[in-house]
Amino acid sequence: MNGSESYSEQSQGFIEVKEKDRWYPREGGGAARAMSQKRIVVFHPSPGDAERLSGPVSVFGQVEVWTDLQDLAGRLGGKPIGVAILGPGFGRHSLYRDLLSPSTSIILTGLDESELRRTADEWPPSFFVEVFVGGPDTARERSFLLAFERALAHARLKSETEELRRTLAQHEAKVRDVYTEIQEIKGLINSNVLLEIEKRIAIETKYVWFQKERQRTEAILRRIYAADDISSLLDILPDIRDIVKAAGATVYIIEENDLLGRYLKPIIWDNFYLPHADFAKYIALWDAQDFAASVARYGQGINVADLSFDRRLTARYAERLRSPLKNLLAVPIMHNRKVIGVVEVYNKTVGGRTCAEGFSRDDQDILQGISEHMAIAVMKLNLIQYDALTGLLRPDPFFEKVLQKINALGKRRREEGDVAMVMGDVDWFKNYNDRNGHEAGNRLLRELAHVLKLSIREEDLLCRYGGEEFLIFLTGVKGAEEAALLTERIRKNVEDHYFEFQEFQPQNNLTMSFGVTVLFRDTAGQTPVLTKADLKRLAMEADSAMAEAKGKRRPDLKMLPEPVNGRIKNRVSIYAPEAPAVDGRGDDGRASREATRRERRKHERTNASTLLMIKKGGEYQVTNTVNLGVGGARIVSDMRLTMAETMDAILVLGDKASFIRGDVVYSEKPDKESGFFYTGLRFRGLSSGDIRSLEEYLQQFRRKYVTNS
Repeated sequence: MNGSESYSEQSQGFIEVKEKDRWYPREGGGAARAMSQKRIVVFHPSPGDAERLSGPVSVFGQVEVWTDLQDLAGRLGGKPIGVAILGPGFGRHSLYRDLLSPSTSIILTGLDESELRRTADEWPPSFFVEVFVGGPDTARERSFLLAFERALAHARLKSETEELRRTLAQHEAKVRDVYTEIQEIKGLINSNVLLEIEKRIAIETKYVWFQKERQRTEAILRRIYAADDISSLLDILPDIRDIVKAAGATVYIIEENDLLGRYLKPIIWDNFYLPHADFAKYIALWDAQDFAASVARYGQGINVADLSFDRRLTARYAERLRSPLKNLLAVPIMHNRKVIGVVEVYNKTVGGRTCAEGFSRDDQDILQGISEHMAIAVMKLNLIQYDALTGLLRPDPFFEKVLQKINALGKRRREEGDVAMVMGDVDWFKNYNDRNGHEAGNRLLRELAHVLKLSIREEDLLCRYGGEEFLIFLTGVKGAEEAALLTERIRKNVEDHYFEFQEFQPQNNLTMSFGVTVLFRDTAGQTPVLTKADLKRLAMEADSAMAEAKGKRRPDLKMLPEPVNGRIKNRVSIYAPEAPAVDGRGDDGRASREATRRERRKHERTNASTLLMIKKGGEYQVTNTVNLGVGGARIVSDMRLTMAETMDAILVLGDKASFIRGDVVYSEKPDKESGFFYTGLRFRGLSSGDIRSLEEYLQQFRRKYVTNS
């Protein structure tokens, strides 16, 4: 072997040989022998793309390339198919109904990810379906090969499982035959021979027990590969504890940040999810004298039965496990020879009592084998980038994707609008956790993540920033007003969704508060070049505005806006620094600030949206109020109104309508691209009855949302 080659052994029976970015199977390996009886086929409408897809995988076996779907029944006969690679238009399950068995792994390829996902959903759950988004170009060859290797490994696992079932059935038939034979001979031989035969029965019984244990292990592996989210993956832990007879188990993944460096974060600690606030008590620093950290650093499992003088017995184990630690078994979770996590089990238990001898070598081999398959599932679920509890992006990958989006926007030569960062936080989350328990709090965060994902646009990004805080990146917004309107829609969706136990919250509802900050483009329409530190600063600005939305006074805010509809929390605030910088939008920015100055009134305003019909050209036209007070209103209209003009209007308050008059104070677009106008209307000549009706309506509107913080 020359210096350009490198080898790494894998449990599937492959040696991965890398030479000029290509991978080859080990000759005579177990997986290679298993798959040699099956075919690899490529269905693709483009001959050229089909050849480029078949080239990288041809080293795993002979590849058949088909560019039309005629006479499938005749073509699919013969030797079974191990992996089928299906191109655009060739991926529907209905084309292969009754022709492909679930032992065939499917890879769907194409450029339209949403279409690929819909096509994948059409396949029955019994099929393993891998989605590869992208063209068959050399640049993505490695990603394609990784997808193919997962499909190949799954096909091999199914083949081995089928073979094991056949073998087990044969052995069980053999045991039954032996037992029947013994029963027939039992009455014909003396007691000494009978004892010898009973020993044979004991051996056969032990063999059957071993086969049953193997079946249980295979069942665990099937559940690992079937896991489609972190919850279903970690639900397998009770089965793992049961098979090695452990009282508790913990699963770590490796994370890194600027403050702590690399560390091990438990996504399950001693059988339970951890609330975010408690993570700091359970993490293991990379360089610490600690069992889990030692396994991660050296990539080797440990099996400890005597902990008397072991310096790796840190306070995490001594003080925070539910039962005193007597013995421990831990193995690394590795992917491509790199440690990505650790799984450890505690206190070997036999007959309800802790076993002083600890875990056996067989237990270690079983746990090590399971961890190898867990690594595949961890990478499949991408726990390196996504939060284990909610499935949302983690902060660092989130910021990376935001930078990619901003850089992509900067390369375009046309106006794309501004971008905004939004911080959201669950109102009174501590109250929810304290009353309903951390498990209920975790369920709430998972459901809330689902609601937020449905509430944002396809081009927006969402992450779990920490605990009950979520960070949203909005693109293509036209100023702070539009960003706030989009955020208000998100807030309303959360408010309207029913969550378990929400009726026990202070507002009798589960709500969120949001803070918004906007990054404006410069005068040339370009988004500034940013770093991750800049994004974190934006996140801090959004956090500052969110604190204001929750009713907390912050020194870095220019002024405190009036409570929205009289609500404490459950609202949206926009970040406004003490010394406003030039926002790069020229006269539009000055006009917006001037409009804000003019909107300060001596009468309290409430963000109440109600119908207000204005008379223009002899006809009434429908508008809506943005905010409303006794002295006037801010309305949204599709036309500019004349300054100082006196308008006849009809104001609808609940089930009542009042004829009023008002003077136009200003009327202007929020920005150049908007298709609507904000107009300030100052009421004049209101009767005492109109004022009383308006005050009663606003008081009732505010009272609906007022509650104690």
